[in-house]
Amino acid sequence: MTATPPLPHHPVAVVGGGLGGLTLARVLHVHGIAAAVFELDASPAARTQGGMLDIHDDSGQRALRAAGLHEEFLRRVHPGGQAVRVLDRHGTVRLSEPDDGTGGRPEIDRGDLRDLLLGSLPEGTVRWGAKVTGARPLGGGRHEVTLADGTAFTTDVLVGADGAWSRVRPLVSGARPAYTGVSFVEADLARADSRHPASARVVGGGMLFALDAGRGFLAHREGDGGLHVYAAVVTAEDWLDGIAFADTETAKAAVLKECDGWDASLRALVADADGPLVPRLIHALPVGHRWDRVPGVTLLGDAAHLMSPFAGEGANLALADGADLGLALAAHPADTETALSVYEAGMFARAEGAAAKSARSGDLLFRADAPQGLLDLFAGQDA
Repeated sequence: MTATPPLPHHPVAVVGGGLGGLTLARVLHVHGIAAAVFELDASPAARTQGGMLDIHDDSGQRALRAAGLHEEFLRRVHPGGQAVRVLDRHGTVRLSEPDDGTGGRPEIDRGDLRDLLLGSLPEGTVRWGAKVTGARPLGGGRHEVTLADGTAFTTDVLVGADGAWSRVRPLVSGARPAYTGVSFVEADLARADSRHPASARVVGGGMLFALDAGRGFLAHREGDGGLHVYAAVVTAEDWLDGIAFADTETAKAAVLKECDGWDASLRALVADADGPLVPRLIHALPVGHRWDRVPGVTLLGDAAHLMSPFAGEGANLALADGADLGLALAAHPADTETALSVYEAGMFARAEGAAAKSARSGDLLFRADAPQGLLDLFAGQDA
């Protein structure tokens, strides 16, 4: 009788090849520890990676320093990207701050940052087209992980870096993301200076907030000269279900109906969009989400602490989580449980503060006197 061959084994397995998972793999590599990253995308170019990210000096940039990539990161940032404009629904400019180069949150395209991290890893670190469908404990902190193609592997340290709907999270927590009450519709305006000059002037060189009670246009200038726009609506969870996004003009009309009476220069951010609109429900895990220590497994990034985007913390926390977990594992090579405990203690505290801030920011952005709450926040006043 032929014996069944043992499953492939990886001492550290990371589920999810986003910013947090790649940062973890890079920091481990810097310290001579190999990790296997399992990513469901078929290739690095399988889908676009989203818009611009502001990388904070005390979290995301700290992580990039730990990864030995900070100098290369600075060479890729978007000059002028820290500029901010705040408008009301009438198009009146309530605040305009240029990027004078002294801010601590330089902007970079998410795809460029992901490419930087990918290029820093040994070939074969990321297993593309590897969709994880489940995982089960084997005892002693080891886990067996199954993939959609029917194969499986075992690991000593399993890290869920697989986002909002993590397949690893159920091993440590029964929490599921809940709708925050805000829906986004995303739009893009390509080559804005030549094709959409009026919209380019409205957005400026960095970030735009155009706000009213329960409504808003959030937009930013991208590194390629385009504009990425989020139309935000405080509404019921099923609102997006009633919009026929397959018909772009019908979808535009439905979104713009929510902004009747707004200045034409703001409505044009959706009306003149190139290509289809993309619906997004904004979900979050409970503020302060945490779990009891489970041997051999942990979470990072959105899998651990999904929050609304209104404080710009999500990507920064993912980077910081990945770096801190890598540093903890490197500092305790013979004691995984101590490493995971040290990492989780710091991550829980950091994430709780950031999630609370994100929730508060979402409330003030769309409150009845918007944009006054945001103006108060920028002025350092209680909002």
